[in-house]
Amino acid sequence: MKAGMVGLGKMGCNMAEHLLECGHDLVVFDLMAEAVEALAAKGAVPAASLQELAGKLDSPRLLWLMVPAGAPVDSTIEQLVPLLEQGDIIIDGGNSHYKDSERRAARLKEAGITFLDAGTSGGLEGARHGACIMVGGEKAAYDVIAPLLKDLCVEKGYGYMGRSGSGHFAKMVHNGIEYGMMQAIGEGFNLLDASGYDFNLEEVSGVWAHGSVIRGWLMELMVQALQKDPKLDYLKGSIADSGEGRWTVEAALEHEVSIPVIAASLFSRYRSRSNENLSDRTVAALRHEFGGHAFIDKP
Repeated sequence: MKAGMVGLGKMGCNMAEHLLECGHDLVVFDLMAEAVEALAAKGAVPAASLQELAGKLDSPRLLWLMVPAGAPVDSTIEQLVPLLEQGDIIIDGGNSHYKDSERRAARLKEAGITFLDAGTSGGLEGARHGACIMVGGEKAAYDVIAPLLKDLCVEKGYGYMGRSGSGHFAKMVHNGIEYGMMQAIGEGFNLLDASGYDFNLEEVSGVWAHGSVIRGWLMELMVQALQKDPKLDYLKGSIADSGEGRWTVEAALEHEVSIPVIAASLFSRYRSRSNENLSDRTVAALRHEFGGHAFIDKP
């Protein structure tokens, strides 16, 4: 198939390389000319602007966006709309908020352009060798891009989720579950380390990665991380979040669904960003006040 790829960062570049290797024809554009040139050297057709990219695609055009969520997606779409025709399809493969995807689909429908929200999982490894993609929007448009999905994803690793917004909603919940799973793994290894037993944490993770109930990619990644340093001392304990966990908790509040594990894992990330947290000092002070419990003075 012939398609346009807009946004050649780490994910977009890897996905584009993957599609080129599968024999698809790609026209590529990015604000960084170097990224465009690198893919042109691997067989992609370079475009110096969105206008040039649209002009090099035959109608009905397929345009896959891999740009940062939020304003960059809206800006890219607004620049593309005057360049496109009825029947063209825009796919947002980034981590956009599902309500933004609903809004964008309605906006583009007025112009006769179809919008698909494609939640993409699997990280850089998945983008390069086989991802997992959840798609929302019109089923007929999903059927059109199915050949791209088949080549981009691992076997059975893609599917139609439903109406506009559902692809990004599914990806959001996926990431919320991921938060909880990673938090549980972190807490478990923390307890192993504090147990007083002489655990080789790399050895434990390796055993758990093979045949255990909690085996899986995250445990395999834990093995890799511990191979670099058995105490992970090369990392700071501050954990960032890209928004999906927070959106998941907000959606749970909106729909009155209880998700305590995911919520607690999100709050743990917030907590990790301060080595000296007022909540900790408050608990220490209260314990001292009501029970005379010892506390540690500031140096």
